[in-house]
Amino acid sequence: MLLRQSLFQSVLDRLDSEEDVPEKEESAHRIHGLNVSFAATVLGGETPEAHRAGDAYLDNLGDPIIQLEPEPEPAPKEPEPPVMPEHLARISREEVAAELAIASDTTLHSLHEKRRSFAKANHPDSVAAPFREQATTRMTLANQLIDEAIRRLSR
Repeated sequence: MLLRQSLFQSVLDRLDSEEDVPEKEESAHRIHGLNVSFAATVLGGETPEAHRAGDAYLDNLGDPIIQLEPEPEPAPKEPEPPVMPEHLARISREEVAAELAIASDTTLHSLHEKRRSFAKANHPDSVAAPFREQATTRMTLANQLIDEAIRRLSR
């Protein structure tokens, strides 16, 4: 780098000086720095079109690969029908009230806890499709009973 010259200017000057040096003429199909052309032949005089990359992989394995016939897939098994949980069979108002065990001294907080825990076990979205009607009935009854208890507390 020359004194009082920016780095950029010194790079430009060097590039200009390199352009002035004549290079020896090379073939048009060659790229400077490569020793072979892109359209080279492979060992044995074969052209690249005749030589497949997959064959080269198999040649390096040694023994030929034995093609096995795929095993037939087993027939899909019919899913067993879902079994209804015992608690979904109890759909009367008295049975749901007994499960909730709402007493006269039950607090508002415990009523909300009872609603959440009952919904966790009985919500229609968490049971199999054939039992959703029973779960809906149970949830409706539980919500009615808890709502009535909350109204009694607010009085």
